[in-house]
Amino acid sequence: MDFYELLKGPGPVILDGGMGTMLQARGLGLGEHPELAALEHRDWVVDIHRQYAQAGSQILCANTFGANREKLRRTGKTVTEVVPPSIDAAREGAAGNALVALDIGPIGQLLEPTGSLRFEEAVNIFKEVVLAGVPAGADLVLIETMTDLQECRAALLAVKECCSLPVMVTMTYEDRGRTFLGHSPACAALVLEGMGADAIGVNCSLGPREMPPLVEELTRWSTLPIAIKPNAGLPDPGGAGYDITAEEFAAAMADLAPMGVKLFGGCCGTTPEYIALLKRALMGQAIREPSRQVPAAVCGPTLAVPIDRVRVIGERINPTGKKLMKEALRRGDVDYILNQALTQVEAGADILDVNVGLPEVDEEEMMVRAVKAIQGVCDAPLQLDSTDPKVLERALRVYCGKAIVNSVNGDRETMEAILPLVKKYGAAVVGLTLDKDGIPKTAQQRVDIARRILEAALSYGIRREDVYIDCLTLTASAEQEGASQTLDALRRVKDELGLKTVLGVSNISFGLPARPLVNQTFLTMAMTCGLDLPILNPNTDAMMAAVRGYHLLMNVDREARAFIAAYGNAEIKTSITSGGAGGQTPVPTEGRSLAQIVEAGLKGEAGEATRRLLETTSSMDIVDHILIPALDRVGANFEAGKVFLPQLIQSAGAAQAAFEVIRQEMSGPSDQTSGKGPIVLATVKGDIHDIGKNIVKVLLENYGYTVIDLGKDVDPGDVAQAVRKHQAPLVGLSALMTTTLKSMEDTIALLHSQELSCKIVVGGAVLTPEYAVQIGADFYARDAKESVDVAKRVIG
Repeated sequence: MDFYELLKGPGPVILDGGMGTMLQARGLGLGEHPELAALEHRDWVVDIHRQYAQAGSQILCANTFGANREKLRRTGKTVTEVVPPSIDAAREGAAGNALVALDIGPIGQLLEPTGSLRFEEAVNIFKEVVLAGVPAGADLVLIETMTDLQECRAALLAVKECCSLPVMVTMTYEDRGRTFLGHSPACAALVLEGMGADAIGVNCSLGPREMPPLVEELTRWSTLPIAIKPNAGLPDPGGAGYDITAEEFAAAMADLAPMGVKLFGGCCGTTPEYIALLKRALMGQAIREPSRQVPAAVCGPTLAVPIDRVRVIGERINPTGKKLMKEALRRGDVDYILNQALTQVEAGADILDVNVGLPEVDEEEMMVRAVKAIQGVCDAPLQLDSTDPKVLERALRVYCGKAIVNSVNGDRETMEAILPLVKKYGAAVVGLTLDKDGIPKTAQQRVDIARRILEAALSYGIRREDVYIDCLTLTASAEQEGASQTLDALRRVKDELGLKTVLGVSNISFGLPARPLVNQTFLTMAMTCGLDLPILNPNTDAMMAAVRGYHLLMNVDREARAFIAAYGNAEIKTSITSGGAGGQTPVPTEGRSLAQIVEAGLKGEAGEATRRLLETTSSMDIVDHILIPALDRVGANFEAGKVFLPQLIQSAGAAQAAFEVIRQEMSGPSDQTSGKGPIVLATVKGDIHDIGKNIVKVLLENYGYTVIDLGKDVDPGDVAQAVRKHQAPLVGLSALMTTTLKSMEDTIALLHSQELSCKIVVGGAVLTPEYAVQIGADFYARDAKESVDVAKRVIG
């Protein structure tokens, strides 16, 4: 029996249930590290695995979830000391009746650009776990409980680069349908299937009754088997377990079988009883595999863009013919690139082309910098544009999402160099209809090259839907007959090969008068011939008007909503006689206000904008009337689900840069700014999770509050001492585990008993507003933004 045989079977595959809650039930003490259980309580671990195998689990997860270098740092143990005994204990418990999965969980730190952990460092941390677990006898790998798609990518790359074992990947979603960092199931499905996962799904956080919408979205965007491991409902903060019984759990899970779920198990709060009843409820059920037509699509970290209509690729981040972009690249001015990215998206670009190639510039380093920076402030998918395979691989490696690679051509050497990268990193690819002999004159020759590129891509395992063909635009002033050949080739690629098409438009009019008229006409003709992805300047009004008008007349823009939104109150002015670019919306470089810079998260520009503003405005006016309102607007958009945690943190970073300038350039005692507070923050005794607390700290500091961060696993007495020492009016306590809620309650009780005049706000995944009141807290904060709201109420 192997994993692939299980997947091929007609029935469900039964996974195991929770390990941490089982260890706690056995007596694992507060502050004990669960991953050391195979060393310190081996008989417990073997027996838990044995119980799951006897309950019907066909795959057991070794107790290695947190056995990475960072989480083991405080234990004195290494990955190689912990992982092999854990695999061995699982194999003993399985007794040949179940497969054993190397279980890989999050590192416990945020990756760039949201945090400080570098991507390659994350890959290396995961590789250590894989290299310890595979020789120990793991049959497959499970990457689970991921909330950061970039961390998920790092783990999946580590597995793929170290072994050939099957790999399942499950992410953790909140009740709004996105992960903690804002990733959707659609983005996860596109990325993880593209990078070679064998099954994907959902685990933890939610109960089985909340699974259907997530399953529906996954099956719309992936052809892979779906795995579901929900919690036993919601935890009782008081320690009375979870709120869904084993019978209710099994019944709710059985309802997911007709939706196409293949692998069923449990997470927190589930036990062998849950798994036994789950198996009984699924007994005899054949898994109905719904028909899946996954669309051609690309994505960034939080936005999936299906190629189901004309999608505009913005061309402005490219030095060809652009003097200001060349100068920016030579001086390493990433802020100029970010302004180009944001302005194009604001103008209507769906995807952004990124080309930073100049002979005097280190293209590899600049491409990586540009990709990271753009993804920090913008959710549009990127088209990575380079002729150098090394540059493309560096960019693909750090790109969080499914990118477009621009490009390959019909030359065999080029395809052999680039198509393996496209496959490895799960990208889409542009195929140029040229080869060593140049651009063919006739449509037939270009279609022949397109067919050759398609066949090569398919031979590497790249989906047909991920091949986009560029039939190439020739300059009409030099080769007038070439325009009709390009349009004919484009039509035939659509009709004969069924592929998506891409085309750079503006080249058609070089050397001609009334260029905007020629460009707009050619674009409209190309769209009627089947063009899907025009590469153009979205700041040119006439070109965007052509796209919007096409969508309107082809009934893509239902009820003309987008067209009316764009032009309902606008006077259309389209210059078509100018010999220059014409009809172009100016691209702001220094035109953004400080508030707009903060909202966009442009840290590099915030300082200089603040210096300019200080020449005419007092520091307190800047803080009170510009910076804080801007952060409030970003916070409101966060709460409304319009922006997500990475954007919130980027905006906070831009505000911090502005605050730093204000502090440095105070002109006198009458213009001083001092931190409000202070506020004491701590993760309670026994709890080693502090990502949430750290995010709260960042936001509070960028709202002008002084924060005393005591760290994690903090004794109640240390919290009380810090409050007394700093005279803090507000204390923030965090806990992620139900077992540490007693520590939170003890800390609150100590603060009350010592009659310290402070208010207490609590937060964490296992808390509820009702339980916060029950243990004596003054406030409950669901997220970092609500923590700021509490600080405003208490301190001002």
